[in-house]
Amino acid sequence: MNTENAGFNTKLIHGGDIDDQFGSATVPIYQTSTFSFKSAEEGAKCFAGESDGYIYTRIGNPTINALEKQIAILENGYGAIAVSSGMAAATTIYLALLSSGDHIVSTDAIYGPSRGVMEKQFVRFGFQSTYINTTDVDAIEKAIRPNTKMLYIETPANPTMDITDLKACADIAHKHGIILVVDNTFCSPYLQNPLDFGADIVFHSMTKFINGHADIIAGIIITKEKALYTQLRTMMINLGCNMDPHQAYMVLRGLKTLSIRIDRAQENAMKVAEFLEKHPKVAWVKFPGLKSHPQYELGKQQMKGDGSMISFGLKTGFEGAKILMNNVHLALLAVSLGGIETLIQHPASMTHAKVSKEDKQKAGITDDLIRFAVGIEDAKDIIEDLKHGLEKI
Repeated sequence: MNTENAGFNTKLIHGGDIDDQFGSATVPIYQTSTFSFKSAEEGAKCFAGESDGYIYTRIGNPTINALEKQIAILENGYGAIAVSSGMAAATTIYLALLSSGDHIVSTDAIYGPSRGVMEKQFVRFGFQSTYINTTDVDAIEKAIRPNTKMLYIETPANPTMDITDLKACADIAHKHGIILVVDNTFCSPYLQNPLDFGADIVFHSMTKFINGHADIIAGIIITKEKALYTQLRTMMINLGCNMDPHQAYMVLRGLKTLSIRIDRAQENAMKVAEFLEKHPKVAWVKFPGLKSHPQYELGKQQMKGDGSMISFGLKTGFEGAKILMNNVHLALLAVSLGGIETLIQHPASMTHAKVSKEDKQKAGITDDLIRFAVGIEDAKDIIEDLKHGLEKI
């Protein structure tokens, strides 16, 4: 079926390849490491790049390729590269596009390991980085150096929920001849399409919303142009961080309900955010759907929905946060997000523990901050769970 002009939900169901050899209604799992050739000539053509045939699953696989095609369609990109995790996606991007002495500018409140691997590991290879509040467009401009090669942002940011202007970032990046990379994990292709605003590369931890069931680890990179796609795919193949076919099958299965899950979760999140904002023990709440959010209007312009991630702080600080987390029963005390279940965690001591205290403070990752990933349970039950925990403080 040609889904080029179809709606998002139709693309979710029919956008990928379907095996038509036996009439399978879903993409089969090609659980094989290697593929045989019909002839020596065909094998030579495959290795020469003159044929689309498959060689070896590290290089390509029909199940994985079906997922890549579908996500590329959903993100309005040229092509996609599926990898073993969200961090494999980030690492592939860094290693494919940066050389010793190159500099990146990035969101200070970005996912902790994305920053940590740059500051603690890649610095050994001469990579340079500056982390700033990318909601400040002037700060981005000022942070760019002659050797800056990449602007790497996450919006909304993890875990502060700050929203960065995608169009402004694209304009700045392209004025300086640098690549704009966007981590779109918090939104998924359903709520935001950064390539449409001028980004060159968008990537996801598909562990989160795209898969949505907290049962696999996966990542994907989508590019706007062929040249970047080729460069990144070559690096992925050489690194060997490809996705497994069964992993790809699981993501394809979860992907089909993406919009239904997000619609339910963000409906719940709005009710939870309103409850928290009125609670006397809560000091502040940041949720894109609340008019109190500093970038509320920007969010409405570039996001198609509010999402289901909430950050909030308690008047009693970290001590109160610990009491709350130890006294909720429906919400799981766990990292990650985007699944069907509600999760609660403390970024400063968990996901961002390896970021220095000074850098956490600058990024707004304060000791009182709790990250709440709202699931698809009944909203009244999520709120009752929070009420119970807050009463213990």
